[in-house]
Amino acid sequence: MQVLKFGGTSVGTPQNIRLVKEIVAEKSSHEATVVVVSAFSGITNKLIHCSKLAAKGDENYQELLNQIIQKHIETTQELISVKNQSPIMGQVRLLLNELEDILRGVFLVQELSAKTTDKISCYGEILSARIITYYLQEMKMDVAAADPKKFIFTDNHYGKANVFFQETNEAIHQYFDGSRKVYVCPGFLASALNGETTTLGRGGSDYTAAIIAAALNAPCLEIWTDVSGMMTANPQWVPNAYVIDEMDYEEAMELTHFGAKVLYPPSIAPVLRKGIPVYIKNTFKKEDAGTKIHGLGKKNGKIIKGLSCIENIALLNLSGSSMVGIPHFSFRLFQTLASVNISVILITQASSEHSICVAIDQEEAEKARVAIEKTFEEEIRQQKLNPLTIDMDLAIVALVGSNMKEQIGVSGRMLSILGNNGINIIAIAQGSSEKNISAVIQKNQIKKALNSLHESFFLSDIKRVNLFVVGTGNVGKALLKQLALQSDYLKEKYHLDLQIVGISNSRKMCFDEEGIDLSDPVAKLDQSTEKMDINNFLQRMISMNLRNSIFIDNTANESIAETYASILRQSISVVTPNKIACTGKYADYKNLKTTALRYKSHFHFETNVGAGLPIINTLNDLIKSGDEVMGIQAVLSGSLNFIFNNYDGKGAQFSEVVKQAQVEGYTEPDPRLDLSGADVKRKILILLRESGFEMEMDDIKAIPFIPDECMQAPTVDAFFDLMAKNEPVFKAKIEEAEKAGKKLKYVATYSKGKAETGLQLIEKSHPLYNLEGKDNIVLFTTKRYPEQPLVVKGAGAGADVTASGIFGDVMRIANTFREN
Repeated sequence: MQVLKFGGTSVGTPQNIRLVKEIVAEKSSHEATVVVVSAFSGITNKLIHCSKLAAKGDENYQELLNQIIQKHIETTQELISVKNQSPIMGQVRLLLNELEDILRGVFLVQELSAKTTDKISCYGEILSARIITYYLQEMKMDVAAADPKKFIFTDNHYGKANVFFQETNEAIHQYFDGSRKVYVCPGFLASALNGETTTLGRGGSDYTAAIIAAALNAPCLEIWTDVSGMMTANPQWVPNAYVIDEMDYEEAMELTHFGAKVLYPPSIAPVLRKGIPVYIKNTFKKEDAGTKIHGLGKKNGKIIKGLSCIENIALLNLSGSSMVGIPHFSFRLFQTLASVNISVILITQASSEHSICVAIDQEEAEKARVAIEKTFEEEIRQQKLNPLTIDMDLAIVALVGSNMKEQIGVSGRMLSILGNNGINIIAIAQGSSEKNISAVIQKNQIKKALNSLHESFFLSDIKRVNLFVVGTGNVGKALLKQLALQSDYLKEKYHLDLQIVGISNSRKMCFDEEGIDLSDPVAKLDQSTEKMDINNFLQRMISMNLRNSIFIDNTANESIAETYASILRQSISVVTPNKIACTGKYADYKNLKTTALRYKSHFHFETNVGAGLPIINTLNDLIKSGDEVMGIQAVLSGSLNFIFNNYDGKGAQFSEVVKQAQVEGYTEPDPRLDLSGADVKRKILILLRESGFEMEMDDIKAIPFIPDECMQAPTVDAFFDLMAKNEPVFKAKIEEAEKAGKKLKYVATYSKGKAETGLQLIEKSHPLYNLEGKDNIVLFTTKRYPEQPLVVKGAGAGADVTASGIFGDVMRIANTFREN
């Protein structure tokens, strides 16, 4: 005889019940079948809530009761033909009247015992089984109704009764004599030896089916639900979760204990003892193979078989000197919790026995606190024990798999993955069987934790990187174009999936957790109705709580730069060409660097100095390897280099060359920002700070070469007019250089503790002399390069090369994600 169990969703609507009928008809055509059914979807929750309202004297219980009544009457009317409705409708109304009378009594006395709760809560299963039995009979099937109160016997521990297996097994053998093809049995309920109604705990319908299957030595137990098997993780949290084809009993028990709701945890024990395989099947996709749970789960090559989590956890922490060396301390603690019927989910204790942490359901935290403080009242009063501390709003994330015991470093990898994504681990526990590693984390970090772990242990071939892009000007658009062009290549070659999940310009912003189409993200942004506000943008980014996240600031906005520290504290990395953050006060710069280290995030700003040139990375490599910077000479302004390479004092005037640079996009809209040398000061300051020197902007001397009256002009047009009038000044400078056989270059220098920027005459033998167009060049004189400086040279301006530098920083961070 085979046993099938159908969950609440499977019998949640008349249409679903018709699907159940098709499955039962097919299965029972080969072998006699016991069908265990749950209450209609959501009914048990409503019954319990209804009883609680009645116990409080709240008349709103009647409204909820009416919904329950209406659901069962409407389902009966839809399933059963009108001519045959009278008998079953009479039975349904009789049961509903009984339920109404019990709830009315609870309302009048305003008292709800555990025994009465059991009596009320099982009506959902009783009604469901009665309606389905009658429906199958009308469909001409050979069906009998089964009453579990006549063959499942328990103690009177109401709410979650303990089964007396010897008496139960004997009764099941006698009850199911095979005289009918199909038996329909309500799950969840049983009876104490005195005949009173008991229940097997929430989810107990699975347990009912397992008890019957084990007693009858069934060839298998099939659990029909709304998913195609047990999954690698809860798909509500992890969209990429997939069905596990096989697992062993212990793996299934671990996953169900830690929150996998497909199967009720105690259900494994009865079938495990008999070696009966369990199949988790999908009522709505009956062709799917589902998950097979049996004695020897298939070794699928994965270290971890699945991930699970329990929400709404409270962590009790008891510590103090009196714990040390006292053998009965732990006994007293757990005895206290047991005395008030509190189940312990996780335990962790320091080897010194100075502290012990216990995880329990958050709803029971106050009950636990009262009981523990009463038990240890004297020790707390004498200050031998510290007052009990309780952390709320926590969750437990668990890795489960039999293969873990054969693999070194799983727990270390788990901790590394969580830590690198900024997920703080409050407590950790691993069983001696090495089938489970559990970590207590903040509840609001569940999504990031599960997705990070799932990606690493199950989808490690492709690592997703979530990008939040602010700024879609020339550089931003160039970056977006490069991302789109390289997307497929990066997936194939480097197993990296770069997705833009948030994007904004100065006016609008939009978000899509699944990823914005890379072919034209700006078009998606243009369609958005969300107004851009940097604080709202950051709030949305943080609330999405995505793993492997990078914030890209393509602007020169000071207010956005001021947010970097708060972003890094969320373990979100920052990439930016914006120089403001790194050139403010040294203390602020240092804080950003230390914050990134502390929160396992990254702060990359290669494009702050030489656009796409690897100047900062080269410098960092020198410093990390133990080298020391002695001097720097650099042309760091592509715009100024362009200007002095194109001005010869004979053709176009200096003001005209500057105008050309402005038109071609080499300067800011107001060229004075470039000509003042302020940008070069910022760049050399960044290099000096990265070299390990504690310097401020005021420590760098800037030697002006533009007349003050030009720089003080009220408008840009007036500036150009005054520049034209001062042409003799610029012409004299270029003539002086030519007469000496040298070239004019705007150079930043550092030597012997002093830094300055300004025009210099460069001789032909110097590396700066032949610098072309808008190129940049940096010469590092170090202890290892004392005579012949290390030279980094190349294009130092332009949207495309700057975007490529940003892309490079993103890739450097993405590769660290890929390694985890």
